[in-house]
Amino acid sequence: MKKEKSVKTKKSNKVMTSILNLVKRWAIPVILCAIIAVGVYFVVNYKEAEKEEVLTEVKGYEGDGSPIVLENDALKLTFDSTTTQFEVLVKSSGKVWYSNPVDAANDPLALGTDKELLQSTLNVTHSVQSGLETIFNNYRYSIKNGLYEIESGSDYIKVDYSLGDIEREYIIPPVCTVDVFNEWLSKMDPKDATLCKDYYKKYDINKLGRKDNKEELLANYPLLETEVCYILRDTTKAKVRINLEEIFAGAGYTLENYAEDKLLSLATNTSDKPIFGVSIIYRLVGDELVVEVPVDSLTYKEETPIVGVTVLPYFGAGGPNDEGFLFVPEGGGSLIKFNNGKIAQPNYATNVYGWDYGLYRDSVVHNTKTYFNTFGIASGDDSFICILDDGSSYASLQADVAGKTHSYNFVNAKYAVATREKYDVGQIANTDIYVYLEDLPDEVFTQRYRFVDSGDYVDMAKEYRDYLMETYGSVLTENTDSSTPVAIEIVGAVDKVRQILGVPVSRPLKLTKYSEAEEIMRQLHSDGLTNMSVKLSGWCNGGVQQEYLEKVKLISSLGGKKDMQKLSDAAKELGVDLYLNGITQYAHNSNLLDGFFSYADAAKRISKERAEMFEYSAVTYAAREGGKNFFLLHTDIAHQMTDNLVATANKYSTGVSFQDLGKDLASDFYKKDISYRQDVMEEQTAKLKAINEAGTNIMINLGNSYAAPYSKIITNMDLKGSKDTLIDETVPFYQIAIHGLINYTGYPINICGDEVNELLYAAEYGAGLSFTFMKESAFALQKTLYTEYYGAEYAAWHDRMLDIYTRYNSELGHTFNQQMVDHENLSPVVACTTYEDGTKVYVNYGHESATVDGVTIPAKDYKVIR
Repeated sequence: MKKEKSVKTKKSNKVMTSILNLVKRWAIPVILCAIIAVGVYFVVNYKEAEKEEVLTEVKGYEGDGSPIVLENDALKLTFDSTTTQFEVLVKSSGKVWYSNPVDAANDPLALGTDKELLQSTLNVTHSVQSGLETIFNNYRYSIKNGLYEIESGSDYIKVDYSLGDIEREYIIPPVCTVDVFNEWLSKMDPKDATLCKDYYKKYDINKLGRKDNKEELLANYPLLETEVCYILRDTTKAKVRINLEEIFAGAGYTLENYAEDKLLSLATNTSDKPIFGVSIIYRLVGDELVVEVPVDSLTYKEETPIVGVTVLPYFGAGGPNDEGFLFVPEGGGSLIKFNNGKIAQPNYATNVYGWDYGLYRDSVVHNTKTYFNTFGIASGDDSFICILDDGSSYASLQADVAGKTHSYNFVNAKYAVATREKYDVGQIANTDIYVYLEDLPDEVFTQRYRFVDSGDYVDMAKEYRDYLMETYGSVLTENTDSSTPVAIEIVGAVDKVRQILGVPVSRPLKLTKYSEAEEIMRQLHSDGLTNMSVKLSGWCNGGVQQEYLEKVKLISSLGGKKDMQKLSDAAKELGVDLYLNGITQYAHNSNLLDGFFSYADAAKRISKERAEMFEYSAVTYAAREGGKNFFLLHTDIAHQMTDNLVATANKYSTGVSFQDLGKDLASDFYKKDISYRQDVMEEQTAKLKAINEAGTNIMINLGNSYAAPYSKIITNMDLKGSKDTLIDETVPFYQIAIHGLINYTGYPINICGDEVNELLYAAEYGAGLSFTFMKESAFALQKTLYTEYYGAEYAAWHDRMLDIYTRYNSELGHTFNQQMVDHENLSPVVACTTYEDGTKVYVNYGHESATVDGVTIPAKDYKVIR
């Protein structure tokens, strides 16, 4: 019996063990399946609160066509109510500028669509999910059909446009139940109520007339099956509908009421064609014409978002017989001459402040970028500059010459609106799929036109200087330099992969110790470089490709805190401005050990992916395989990194140098707290202003115009630009505006790749000198990715640098506290810059000597006449 019981027990235990093993084996899969099932149910059944569609009210002009005039002591604007075009009289010169070419409708070169474009005052670019873009000009799709309203006051004119391939809709009930209709009538004057009732027919489905088609009525008005209704008669004329619209509006009938009533009628003529609403406001403010487009005036259907708005595309356009030029902010400034015959070349296009790095791009052929916010046109003895004010960071500039599709030369600004990004959908679709930003920035695109009684770009630049002085007040003051400003970048360390126990590990490679940087600085000062700004790069957090700045850590192989403090003390002793350089907008070579978690700390794209950045190949233009990727930081974290860098600079009593802030500008599409590009620009500006006011010297690269006023010196300024094929001349427009206020340099002469031309650029553009040095020899950089520093060996370059500086300072050192008063391109290879005291600087880019104005300039050289 015991044996039998024992056998039963063993069998029972085996069964229990099997059951437990089965439960263990299937428990996790079952739980996971349950979680997935719940997730699927949630996704299928959960609906995000539907966004209320913004309705575009179709406007209609009802005025008498009388012109509207705005006038002050400087300007007179005469506005044509029938075309919404206008002209501006500049009283000081008598010059009249036109919003559109006067004879555009008769241009023999333009086809129908191009004639319409020439007569438009505003263009809207809209898109669809596949990314296809279409341009609606407001002449064809609004003005021509009277689909606009005008509001004017003593100091403004506002035009509300409805754009679309549409007939006007009238804001009156197409169909109403008897009770609702009688309620509206009760709110009207008895005569108006009688008039309204005459144009509506009462229908009772059970008491129809002989000619009434019951099936058709029920198909068009399903409500008739249960309700007695009033329906607007089809024969009602447009003039009567306008009158009815006024009567109903007086009774309180709104666009929302109309939208609800439209749903009651299946007979109402509806259209899937896109309809857009946009407003433009004109003001005269002193000697400026100010043009505004409020973003909140833009309305569109969700499936056809507005992606771009072009404001006054042909204002001041030059005709085929006009003498003049287009001014574009390429490099320091560039001129495109009217009718230059370059009709086989593509149009000029650039992004104000460069690409938005919050947006993805899969290739880079050419980085279009301008660092100041101005364009203009000169015609004969008159000109204007257009300064992009509020919303400038969303703008791109486009310019072209006559002879391609019409007879006019033009330049304008196009603003990005509903920003978009392409989704990678792999093999599931044959077309590209785009996702669009749902909410638009709370912004007003603002352009300020300033008129100049001169056709000279120098006078245009001086007008821009006046604008900067008025805008930034005491921040911009004339400097007192009596010698050439020189920017010396000293490279501390770069990263290099080394084998440690057979494992490849990136470690800092020492190029210049802190103590060696002090030696270089002392020697250069004793050589006579008294107006010197020293930028220390690669001094912390791994080197030049600096890691995340959550904690600022010195590089032990370069020295310790005492060495850094000694370097700072030496700079004070010598009167040298020392700057600690840092990257605050990006995270390179960083991970959790550095305090960086990309999923939380990286900025987000519209697609909600992390804003991962890539290096791009100069051969394929695509992201370089094997290149080091890095991340754009969340806007608020970037601000923290800026604060951390400034705090360290203050700790050592130095200035602060920003590698990226003031040069790169990016949105952050983090869903819970979107930082629009303009918001980021304004936040960066406020931070730079606060740092400056706290007494910390600031150095930036390139010098975007919103950051430049708060900087003591700008390095790596792109003086000549990209040499776009449509451009005829390059000029120092921006430099004329800021010379004597802010010091600036071009690229480092010893590592730029063309030391001779870079020196000549500096002489022509009134720039200081820039050099990059390291203590180690170039051989130390073998097997690294930092070939750009091959020419940075201090010992090899010291004597050559000293020769360049000594001559440059001797001849031009006295000009840096003066304004540039003139500049002229005397030939394709010879230019002359003139300063307040009469000093003339002739520059010859040619390979042979040249003689102009009785002055002989050697080939590839400059000559100063005092």
